[in-house]
Amino acid sequence: MNNFIYALSKKYQIFCSLIKHGDGIAALTLRLYLVPIFWMAGTNKLVHFQQTVEWFGNTDWGLGLPFPMLLATLATSVEIIGAILLALGFLTRLISIPLIITMLVAIVTVHLPNGWQAIADSNAPFASAQVLASTEKLEKARQILETCGNYDWLTSSGSFVILNNGIEFAVTYLVMLLALIVLGGGRYLSLDYCVKRLFLKEKV
Repeated sequence: MNNFIYALSKKYQIFCSLIKHGDGIAALTLRLYLVPIFWMAGTNKLVHFQQTVEWFGNTDWGLGLPFPMLLATLATSVEIIGAILLALGFLTRLISIPLIITMLVAIVTVHLPNGWQAIADSNAPFASAQVLASTEKLEKARQILETCGNYDWLTSSGSFVILNNGIEFAVTYLVMLLALIVLGGGRYLSLDYCVKRLFLKEKV
């Protein structure tokens, strides 16, 4: 029995030593997943920058944050620069920190009052009262569309849903950024790796 456990542990060690050379793939997939998300968020803020500033500062229909010009500039810059650096795999750990802060601010100021779900689904666990109430509204909307419109055509590209705008997506991105702080840009497939290998003469 001891021999079997020893042999199994040796095989596991060999497996781990081989698979570690692919850890850059995990970091690369995380980076490439996040790049379009932050790029679209940042460039959308930039294109509509004045509206972004107003949304940041307005207490009636916006976030009601202090120093809206400064915060809008910081958020826009972090998201655009962050997307570029993540695409290159350069300064990955460093840029993940302000991106995490951006996600935390978004979670607290925008998404948290809406609960967990991004898309309202009353059948999901821990559905909030807001989500449960959305079921009746969605069914009523479907009835109106079936009666007054071409419902088959309207739903040919996908089903109608109610956007709940909860913290689900923002938390997911935050967790992915936390993973990148640990992984860095990734072995072989990032500028972080190249810089470390070529300039710092580190064994990687």
